Parts: sequence; structure tokens; C-alpha cells
Amino acid sequence: MSDVSAGQRIYDLCGRIFPICRSITGDGVRETLKLLDEYIADTDYRLNIMEIPTGTQVYDWTIPKEWVIRDAYIEDESGHHIIDFRDNNLHVLGYSAPMDQWMDLSEMGGFIYTQPDQPVLIPYVTSYYEERSGFCMSENQKQSLKPGRYHLYVDSELKEGSLTCADLVIKGELDKEVLITTYICHPSMANDICSGMALLAELIRYVASLPTRRYTYRFVFEPETIGSIAYISGHYDVLRKNVTAAFNLSCVGDDRAYSIIESPYADTCSDRILKNVLSGRENTRIYPFLNRGSDERQYASAGVDLPMVCFCRSKFGMFPEYHTSADNMSLVNPAGFQGSFDVMTAVIQVLEHNGKYRSRVLCEPQLGKRGLYSTISRKGIYDGVLVYRDFMAYADGENDLIAISEHLNKSAYELLVPMEKLMDCGLIEMVE
Repeated sequence: MSDVSAGQRIYDLCGRIFPICRSITGDGVRETLKLLDEYIADTDYRLNIMEIPTGTQVYDWTIPKEWVIRDAYIEDESGHHIIDFRDNNLHVLGYSAPMDQWMDLSEMGGFIYTQPDQPVLIPYVTSYYEERSGFCMSENQKQSLKPGRYHLYVDSELKEGSLTCADLVIKGELDKEVLITTYICHPSMANDICSGMALLAELIRYVASLPTRRYTYRFVFEPETIGSIAYISGHYDVLRKNVTAAFNLSCVGDDRAYSIIESPYADTCSDRILKNVLSGRENTRIYPFLNRGSDERQYASAGVDLPMVCFCRSKFGMFPEYHTSADNMSLVNPAGFQGSFDVMTAVIQVLEHNGKYRSRVLCEPQLGKRGLYSTISRKGIYDGVLVYRDFMAYADGENDLIAISEHLNKSAYELLVPMEKLMDCGLIEMVE
């Protein structure tokens, strides 16, 4: 596995979990988590699987019945399947109740969902909290249906069961935590669902491989909205006490853009670090908290107040394939995943080394005798080493790594090597 790029590994994992039919509950989620757990099997860590029973009250919400889907199709009078859940799991309305009815074409309108402005695509539609039955197809296919009778069949079950989520905690020197989450509840959509899970699994492997860790890392896989609310409900005290930075991953597999959805006041450590890492990258977009839409809504909500931002490539809801059958494996690619992996590993490295730095000498130090400065003086020779002198100029015990990087007009990640060399030479120290 080490001979393959991280981007390719993440892409391959995304392809493995793409076909699985998932919802906010059910065996599709469990099958996905089992596969993700197998992916990290060469580390010393395993996912902690949690089952939250139907009927459990989680703040203002109640865990719903578990959805079991076995089959769904519409067939005409000759027995031909017009659409079939087995061909594309988007064809069935998410959480569709059982159905077995023959009806005329004129009666079918309330049971069929399309996306008229994208007439060749199948939309992703759900009804989690209101019981109904239904199917999804392209608008063109709907318009092509001939008058006659059709058999609408959904072999499903809504039963007392549970909602499944998982976490994994990798301890560091400090109890202070970095929280990284993603959602696991959608069916076959590559960018909107599978990409976040695949990237988060690779980040677990990355953090597990670090020789030392200052922070403790908490990774969470959960059904969107109801799952994050349930997880916060069960872990509120430890999250409030320990989380110092938090990131939600969503739509991280394409290569069109880099995006951040800010925290409510855009003033957290998470905002500063992710924006700093993204600075200088082409096609970077910053969205305010009012444009939120994923689980950052819950973790950063009033009263929870965790310092969470959301990281995307193309932001959810902003790319044309979103929540349609066009969000398939052709939309994501290894290069897109590699870019997301590079961003998040840079975030982790900056977090690990962020702190206030202070010079241990007065005036400029003699860098030449420490091998950081040329002992020959001539025009142009200092251009590549001025970063050491400039870093120390702002290492006053008040500026952290991010602030210093902003003064130097560089990303904090670019300063990690110079900072470490100055530390190794005993010229600076971290004071906070």
C-alpha cells in the first residue's frame, strides 16, 4: 500500500464503498463501517461502533425506526422493470415504506420524484421523518412512460432497531483534542458521501503513523444531522472540555476548488489554520457560517460552540452533480483526493507545531556559525535564508506560528522546516 499515492488509495477506497446502499440507519452503514475498519487494520487502532436504539431521545430529536430495504422496482404490464433499485439504489425514495400496488399512469405522480431542470439525471430524495413510499427517476424517463397500468413495489421494513455511528480516539501528549468528522448516511454518491469517509480513514492511518503527537485526535463517522446530534448528546462534556480545533469533511474528492465554511464568528483556531493552509492555492473559496449545511451546523451550534469549520473541495450544493446520479466515480479522482489529503495533513502538522515562539537571544543571532547563513557575502546570496532572520524578528513570545506566517506572507506550513531548524539550534523556544 505504501507504494501507491495517498490520493490513489483514497480513490480506490471510495470506489469500494460507493456501491453500498446507506441511509441514516441500517445494515448499509454497518457494512460501510466494517470496510473502513478493515482499511485501518494495519494500525494499532479499531473503530468503536455505537448503536443507539430506536426511540432514544437526543436533545430535540428522537432516533427513528431502522430502515431495511431489500428490493424496489416499477414494472409495466408485460413484467418489464421500468426502474429497479438493484440497477441504481437512488431509484428508491430514501426510507420508503413498503408498497405493493398496481395503478394507472395518471395515479403515479405522487409517488415519482424527478429533477426537471436536470432531465437526464436521477435525483437523491429522502423522507426520513415522515412515512411515505416513492421512487426516483429521470424526468426524461418519466415523460417517456406510456399510458397503462404499473406495478409499484417496495420490499422494505421500518422496525425497532438502532442508529449506528463510530469513533476512534488516538491519544497524544495532551488531553486537548482535534476533532475530525464526516457523515456516512447517503447511498451511492461519490463526492457527497464516499469521499469524506475515504479521506477520514486515510487520515486515521496518517495520524496513527506519526512518531509523536501533541494533541489527542478524535475521528467520528456518523449519519448526518441526527447522527451528529446523537453523538454530541452522548459526548457533550468531553467535547466541550477538550476539543481545541474541529473539522468536518464533505465533498473532498473533486479537483475543481478548495472551500471552507467558517465557524459562526470566523474567529476560531480552526478558521485561522485552514485558511492559512489554503492561502495561495488556486480557486479557494470562503463561505460564511450562514452557508452551512453539513454537521458543522450541530457542532458549532449555540450552546455546543465547538470550534468547527467545514472543509470541502467543491462545496455541497454548489456543483451541478450534487444529490444526483451524476455524483459518481467519474466526478472524483486521485488528484482531487491528493489535494484534500495534503491540505488536511498540513493542517495537522501546523496544529501540532502551532504555539507562541520566543527568541532566546537578544539582537540578531550569528546564523553563519550555525550553518543557517552563508559566510560569504555577495549580492543575492541571502535571498533563501532571510526566512530565519525574519522568523526571529517576530518571535517575541506574543506571536504564534500562524501570526508569524502572516507577517512573513507565507503559509505556516512553509515555515515548519525553518522553525524546526531554529529550534534545533536553540535560537527559539515555544512558550505556549
